[in-house]
Amino acid sequence: MIRDIMKYTEEITNRLNNLLEKTYDAEKGYKLGAEKVENPSVKRFLEGKAEQRYNFGHQLKSEILAYGHLPEKSGTIKGDLHRTWMNLTATLSSNEEERILDEVERGEQSFIEEYDDILNDKDMVLAPSTENLLIAQRNSVQSALNTAKVYQEMVS
Repeated sequence: MIRDIMKYTEEITNRLNNLLEKTYDAEKGYKLGAEKVENPSVKRFLEGKAEQRYNFGHQLKSEILAYGHLPEKSGTIKGDLHRTWMNLTATLSSNEEERILDEVERGEQSFIEEYDDILNDKDMVLAPSTENLLIAQRNSVQSALNTAKVYQEMVS
């Protein structure tokens, strides 16, 4: 029984830590994007999303600690490579803002899928605090995706 509980909490915290690492990546990516754009509205949007992801990270850390595990401390190598790609394509692109918003859309869609995988996993019964946190964050990511699409149309 205790072994099952330990395995369960380890599985949940591993998935939450994966989200946390992607949250770090998203925060860094938004900050990078905000540095590269000229449009004040898009810049504010990206800066706001960076701050939001910072807050998401603290929320996820608290949830991981509540399960008795330690949160990850940094992003992923894949995230570092993605930001390098963003830098390269932004320097080569004639419409930097459009390219950055394309990357925001792609990243947010991937993030939503990650949240959905956890929330829809029938083998994992989440604690109400975890489920509520993930639903709220997922909905915020969906909202950011919708806003990014509006800005994308605006700068195209």
